[in-house]
Amino acid sequence: MSYLEYTVKTVPSGWRKVLYLNWPLIILLTAVACVGFLMLYSVAGGSLQPWAEPQMERFGLGLAAMFITAMVPIWLWRNLSALIYLAALALLVAVELFGAVGMGAQRWIDIGFMRLQPSEVMKIALVMALAAYYDWLPMKRVSRPIWVIAPLILIVTPTFLVLTQPDLGTAILLMTAGGVMMFLAGVHWAYFAVVVAAAGGAVYTVFLSRGTPWQLLKDYQFRRIDTFLDPSTDPLGAGYHITQAKIAMGSGGWTGRGFMQGTQSRLNFLPEKHTDFIFNTLAEEFGFVGGFSLLVLYVLILMFCIVAALQNRDRYSSLLILGVGLTFFLFFAVNMSMVMGLAPVVGVPLPMVSYGGSAMLVLMIAFGLVQSAHIHRPR
Repeated sequence: MSYLEYTVKTVPSGWRKVLYLNWPLIILLTAVACVGFLMLYSVAGGSLQPWAEPQMERFGLGLAAMFITAMVPIWLWRNLSALIYLAALALLVAVELFGAVGMGAQRWIDIGFMRLQPSEVMKIALVMALAAYYDWLPMKRVSRPIWVIAPLILIVTPTFLVLTQPDLGTAILLMTAGGVMMFLAGVHWAYFAVVVAAAGGAVYTVFLSRGTPWQLLKDYQFRRIDTFLDPSTDPLGAGYHITQAKIAMGSGGWTGRGFMQGTQSRLNFLPEKHTDFIFNTLAEEFGFVGGFSLLVLYVLILMFCIVAALQNRDRYSSLLILGVGLTFFLFFAVNMSMVMGLAPVVGVPLPMVSYGGSAMLVLMIAFGLVQSAHIHRPR
C-alpha cells in the first residue's frame, strides 16, 4: 500500500471526499475566474467596482455551492434530475409571466440579491434530465422511434420558451447540447441526418419569411445575420459592434498593448466590454499570447471532463460529465467565434470571465456535479 493510499484510508470518511476531489480542475477553474477578475478590473478603469468585486463575491458563492454539490452522492442527483428539470421549466414559464425586462428582452427573475436567468439553469437541468433518461433506458431501445420522442420533447419545450424571450443564442445552445447528448447516448446517426436536412429547410424558411406578416425572427436578429455576412454594410449601425471588436483584437498584436492600456475598451469604443466582448479586451491588452493562454485553460478543463467521463463506469455519471463539458465547450466556442466574426453575435457570455451572476453560479454548480460523479464513482 502506497503512502497516499494509506493516508486516504486513515482519513475519516466525511473528509475523505475532500481528498477525492479533482483538485487540478478546481485550480483551473480558479485560474480562469482570476482572468475574469483582472479584465473586469481593467475595463472599470482600475477599480473593483462596479464589476470585479461583485464577480469575486459570486465566484466565492459559486465555489461554496460547488463543494456542497460535490459532497452529495451522485445517485441522489440522478433521482432528482426530473424534479430539477421541471423546476427549471417552471422558472422559464415564470419569466414569461412576470420576468424582469432588460435591453429589450424578458429573461430574468429578480430575487433580491441578484437577477436569476432561468435559461442558464435549464442548460444544466436539460443535461441532467437526458442523462437520467438514457441511464434508465436499456441500450437496445435507445434508437427505437417511440423512445426518441421523449428526449425530443425534453429539448424542444424549453427551447421554445427561451426563443420567445427572445434569446436566440441560448435556444441554439439548448438544441445543440440536447442533440449531442442524444448522439453520445447512442441514438442512430440516421435521426441526425434527418434533423440536419430539416434544419437546412428551416433556415431557408426563416430567410423566406423576412419582411412578411409571418416573419419568424425579430428584425434585430436578421440585422445580426446581415452584419455577420458583411459588417461593412453598416459600420456605424448594426456592424459597429463587430467592427470595433475586430479593431480591438487586431490592435493587440502578439503581446498586446499592456494591462489597462487598451484604447478600444478604455475609450468605450468596444461595446459590452464587461460581458459579451470581454475576450476582445483581453486580446487587445495581452495580445495573441493572452487570448491563446485563456483558450489553453479552457481546453484543459474540457480534457479533464472527458478523462473523468471515460474513467467512470456509471452510465449516468459519464453522460452527465460529458454533458457539462459539452455545455462549457459551447459557451466559450460560440463566444470566441462570435467576437472574432466567425459566427453571428448571439449574446453568449465567455464562461467564468464575463460579468454575470447566473452563468457563474450555474457553471460552478455544474462542475460540482462533475466532482460528485468523480468522488462517488465505483473504485
